[in-house]
Amino acid sequence: MSTAALLRARTLSEAAKSLGGGGDVEIGLQVGGGLDRIGFRAGGRLTTSQLDAGDYPHVRRLFPESTPIQAVITTQALIEATKRVALVADRNTPIRLSFSEGQVILDAGQGDDAQASEALEATLEGEDISVAFNPHFLLDGLSALGTEFTRLGFTHPNKPVVFQGQHAVDGEPLSYYRYLLVPIRFTS
Repeated sequence: MSTAALLRARTLSEAAKSLGGGGDVEIGLQVGGGLDRIGFRAGGRLTTSQLDAGDYPHVRRLFPESTPIQAVITTQALIEATKRVALVADRNTPIRLSFSEGQVILDAGQGDDAQASEALEATLEGEDISVAFNPHFLLDGLSALGTEFTRLGFTHPNKPVVFQGQHAVDGEPLSYYRYLLVPIRFTS
Protein backbone atom coordinates (compact mmCIF):
# COMPACT_ATOMS: atom_id res chain seq x y z
CA MET A 1 0.00 0.00 0.00
CA SER A 2 1.21 3.48 -0.85
CA THR A 3 0.04 6.87 0.38
CA ALA A 4 1.30 10.41 0.74
CA ALA A 5 1.23 12.66 3.81
CA LEU A 6 2.05 16.36 4.03
CA LEU A 7 3.66 17.64 7.22
CA ARG A 8 5.95 20.47 8.15
CA ALA A 9 9.71 19.85 8.02
CA ARG A 10 9.95 21.29 11.52
CA THR A 11 7.51 18.63 12.79
CA LEU A 12 9.58 15.87 11.22
CA SER A 13 12.80 17.31 12.62
CA GLU A 14 11.38 17.59 16.14
CA ALA A 15 10.03 14.03 15.97
CA ALA A 16 13.48 12.77 14.94
CA LYS A 17 15.12 14.64 17.84
CA SER A 18 12.61 13.40 20.42
CA LEU A 19 12.92 9.80 19.30
CA GLY A 20 16.72 9.99 19.32
CA GLY A 21 18.61 6.80 18.64
CA GLY A 22 15.71 4.55 19.62
CA GLY A 23 16.30 2.07 16.80
CA ASP A 24 13.66 1.31 14.20
CA VAL A 25 10.88 3.87 13.83
CA GLU A 26 7.27 2.84 13.27
CA ILE A 27 5.09 5.32 11.39
CA GLY A 28 1.31 5.31 11.57
CA LEU A 29 -1.28 7.38 9.71
CA GLN A 30 -4.86 8.15 10.66
CA VAL A 31 -6.87 9.75 7.88
CA GLY A 32 -10.55 10.56 7.57
CA GLY A 33 -13.16 11.67 10.04
CA GLY A 34 -11.95 15.27 9.91
CA LEU A 35 -8.69 14.60 11.76
CA ASP A 36 -5.63 13.47 9.84
CA ARG A 37 -2.66 12.58 12.04
CA ILE A 38 0.74 10.93 11.82
CA GLY A 39 2.45 9.10 14.64
CA PHE A 40 6.05 8.04 15.18
CA ARG A 41 7.11 5.38 17.71
CA ALA A 42 10.62 4.26 18.64
CA GLY A 43 12.39 3.10 21.78
CA GLY A 44 9.24 3.26 23.90
CA ARG A 45 8.49 6.85 22.88
CA LEU A 46 5.52 8.05 20.84
CA THR A 47 4.92 11.40 19.19
CA THR A 48 1.96 12.48 17.06
CA SER A 49 1.15 15.46 14.91
CA GLN A 50 -1.67 16.72 12.78
CA LEU A 51 -1.09 16.47 9.02
CA ASP A 52 -1.31 19.54 6.82
CA ALA A 53 -4.25 19.72 4.45
CA GLY A 54 -3.72 19.84 0.70
CA ASP A 55 -1.19 18.44 -1.71
CA TYR A 56 2.54 18.95 -1.97
CA PRO A 57 3.36 21.48 -4.69
CA HIS A 58 4.48 19.98 -8.00
CA VAL A 59 8.05 21.26 -7.72
CA ARG A 60 9.43 19.09 -10.53
CA ARG A 61 7.69 21.41 -12.98
CA LEU A 62 9.85 24.29 -11.76
CA PHE A 63 13.08 22.64 -12.92
CA PRO A 64 13.96 23.60 -16.50
CA GLU A 65 14.21 20.80 -19.06
CA SER A 66 17.57 22.13 -20.25
CA THR A 67 20.07 24.78 -19.18
CA PRO A 68 21.97 26.25 -22.14
CA ILE A 69 24.30 28.24 -19.88
CA GLN A 70 26.34 26.33 -17.31
CA ALA A 71 29.08 27.32 -14.90
CA VAL A 72 31.26 25.15 -12.67
CA ILE A 73 33.01 26.48 -9.59
CA THR A 74 34.75 25.11 -6.50
CA THR A 75 32.01 24.82 -3.88
CA GLN A 76 34.04 25.77 -0.80
CA ALA A 77 35.61 28.79 -2.52
CA LEU A 78 32.14 30.06 -3.49
CA ILE A 79 30.84 29.51 0.06
CA GLU A 80 33.74 31.41 1.59
CA ALA A 81 33.56 34.27 -0.94
CA THR A 82 29.79 34.56 -0.46
CA LYS A 83 30.26 34.86 3.32
CA ARG A 84 32.93 37.56 2.90
CA VAL A 85 30.99 39.60 0.36
CA ALA A 86 27.75 39.25 2.36
CA LEU A 87 29.37 40.99 5.33
CA VAL A 88 28.76 44.38 3.70
CA ALA A 89 25.24 43.54 2.53
CA ASP A 90 22.20 44.53 4.55
CA ARG A 91 19.95 41.72 5.72
CA ASN A 92 17.92 41.47 2.49
CA THR A 93 20.51 42.81 0.07
CA PRO A 94 21.28 40.38 -2.74
CA ILE A 95 24.73 39.33 -3.89
CA ARG A 96 25.32 39.60 -7.64
CA LEU A 97 27.27 36.87 -9.40
CA SER A 98 28.57 37.84 -12.85
CA PHE A 99 29.86 34.87 -14.84
CA SER A 100 32.21 35.25 -17.80
CA GLU A 101 34.76 32.85 -19.31
CA GLY A 102 37.22 31.82 -16.62
CA GLN A 103 35.70 33.68 -13.68
CA VAL A 104 32.76 34.76 -11.57
CA ILE A 105 32.70 38.12 -9.81
CA LEU A 106 30.66 38.44 -6.62
CA ASP A 107 29.44 41.95 -5.74
CA ALA A 108 27.38 43.35 -2.88
CA GLY A 109 26.44 46.86 -1.84
CA GLN A 110 26.12 49.93 -3.99
CA GLY A 111 26.05 53.70 -3.87
CA ASP A 112 27.18 55.21 -0.57
CA ASP A 113 26.77 51.89 1.23
CA ALA A 114 29.68 49.61 2.01
CA GLN A 115 30.71 47.60 -1.03
CA ALA A 116 32.54 44.33 -1.60
CA SER A 117 33.72 42.52 -4.70
CA GLU A 118 35.61 39.29 -5.17
CA ALA A 119 36.62 37.28 -8.24
CA LEU A 120 36.88 33.49 -8.34
CA GLU A 121 37.96 31.04 -11.01
CA ALA A 122 35.03 29.38 -12.80
CA THR A 123 34.34 27.64 -16.09
CA LEU A 124 31.47 28.83 -18.27
CA GLU A 125 29.69 27.16 -21.17
CA GLY A 126 27.41 29.55 -23.03
CA GLU A 127 27.02 33.31 -22.92
CA ASP A 128 28.01 35.59 -20.03
CA ILE A 129 25.31 35.91 -17.38
CA SER A 130 24.67 37.88 -14.19
CA VAL A 131 22.28 36.82 -11.45
CA ALA A 132 21.58 38.02 -7.91
CA PHE A 133 20.68 35.84 -4.93
CA ASN A 134 19.76 36.22 -1.31
CA PRO A 135 23.11 35.23 0.26
CA HIS A 136 21.48 33.07 2.95
CA PHE A 137 19.54 30.99 0.42
CA LEU A 138 22.66 30.68 -1.74
CA LEU A 139 24.70 29.43 1.22
CA ASP A 140 21.97 26.95 2.23
CA GLY A 141 22.03 25.34 -1.21
CA LEU A 142 25.80 25.27 -1.56
CA SER A 143 26.24 23.78 1.90
CA ALA A 144 23.73 21.02 1.18
CA LEU A 145 25.54 19.82 -1.96
CA GLY A 146 28.49 18.32 -0.11
CA THR A 147 30.68 18.06 -3.22
CA GLU A 148 33.96 19.64 -4.25
CA PHE A 149 32.43 21.38 -7.28
CA THR A 150 29.09 22.99 -8.02
CA ARG A 151 27.45 23.20 -11.45
CA LEU A 152 25.00 26.06 -11.94
CA GLY A 153 22.55 25.70 -14.82
CA PHE A 154 20.94 28.88 -16.22
CA THR A 155 18.22 29.58 -18.77
CA HIS A 156 17.79 33.34 -18.18
CA PRO A 157 19.03 35.87 -15.55
CA ASN A 158 15.56 36.03 -13.94
CA LYS A 159 14.64 32.34 -14.14
CA PRO A 160 15.39 29.67 -11.48
CA VAL A 161 18.97 28.38 -11.38
CA VAL A 162 19.69 24.66 -10.91
CA PHE A 163 22.57 23.77 -8.56
CA GLN A 164 24.11 20.30 -8.78
CA GLY A 165 27.20 18.86 -7.19
CA GLN A 166 30.00 17.15 -9.05
CA HIS A 167 33.27 15.53 -8.02
CA ALA A 168 35.55 16.97 -10.73
CA VAL A 169 35.58 20.28 -12.55
CA ASP A 170 35.07 18.51 -15.88
CA GLY A 171 32.95 15.69 -14.44
CA GLU A 172 29.28 14.92 -14.83
CA PRO A 173 26.77 16.57 -12.49
CA LEU A 174 25.32 14.27 -9.85
CA SER A 175 21.63 13.62 -10.37
CA TYR A 176 20.57 12.50 -6.89
CA TYR A 177 20.31 16.03 -5.46
CA ARG A 178 19.41 19.28 -7.20
CA TYR A 179 18.85 22.66 -5.56
CA LEU A 180 16.67 25.22 -7.31
CA LEU A 181 17.17 28.88 -6.42
CA VAL A 182 15.18 31.78 -7.85
CA PRO A 183 17.30 34.87 -8.52
CA ILE A 184 16.37 38.31 -7.24
CA ARG A 185 15.77 40.89 -9.95
CA PHE A 186 18.30 43.68 -9.93
CA THR A 187 18.78 46.89 -11.80
CA SER A 188 21.76 47.15 -14.12
